[in-house]
Amino acid sequence: MSSKLYLTALFVVLVLTLTGCNFEEPIDPANGIWDKYFVFPLSWSLDYFAQVLNPSNNPAFDRYGWAIIIVTILIRLLTLPLMIKQLKTSKVMQALQPEMVKLREKYQKDQQRLQQEMMKLFQKHNINPLAGCLPVLVQMPILIAFYHAIMRNDHIATHSFLWLPDLGQPDPFYVLPVLAGITTYLQQKMMGMQNNPQVQIMMVILPIMIAIFAIYFPSALSLYWVIGNLFTIVQTYFMRNMYKLNQEVASK
Repeated sequence: MSSKLYLTALFVVLVLTLTGCNFEEPIDPANGIWDKYFVFPLSWSLDYFAQVLNPSNNPAFDRYGWAIIIVTILIRLLTLPLMIKQLKTSKVMQALQPEMVKLREKYQKDQQRLQQEMMKLFQKHNINPLAGCLPVLVQMPILIAFYHAIMRNDHIATHSFLWLPDLGQPDPFYVLPVLAGITTYLQQKMMGMQNNPQVQIMMVILPIMIAIFAIYFPSALSLYWVIGNLFTIVQTYFMRNMYKLNQEVASK
């Protein structure tokens, strides 16, 4: 099973987890590890930045929407080393594609030998093909915790932001779901995933899945996803030459 299929399975698990949760319990660090180390820090951070942005509690200012944007950017900055590692792995994998194609053609009747030769190739260039999944794996618990922080924090769930009348409810105009799908696709494309024939179909399926999920999820969660994608797109653009592809990589 490819890494993209694993990610698809993770998103299915995510949906089942979110839809099966009980959100009546107040956020309290004493509830256990989940609340103490995931939900409460996020909820507290959102409340903190909302208060900093609007200390007078002016109802005309959409403070929680901007708080979500700030916290999202901070989370992305904290996970930046993982994203850099993912970008490096993606670029090297692109450069190794011709060599990988040759190995598949040479050992197409011997899958065990093919896997062995692939591992030798990866070890030779000091890369782990599964490293590209690490940022997504890290984002999963953060995404679930964000959902809890939204649904179990009365302040967030009832606030408006720009065209969104209620951050605790889905986007009634479907703007965020569309943006979530588009930015997910652009993020994958900028990281060069379209050059890997094994994941090309998932480049289409994954954005569609995320867009569908965003239709039903709270708009605050969709906002978090869209801002996170935009951050990664901008980051990838400015780092596009850091691991510039060249013909020497595959010939080493």
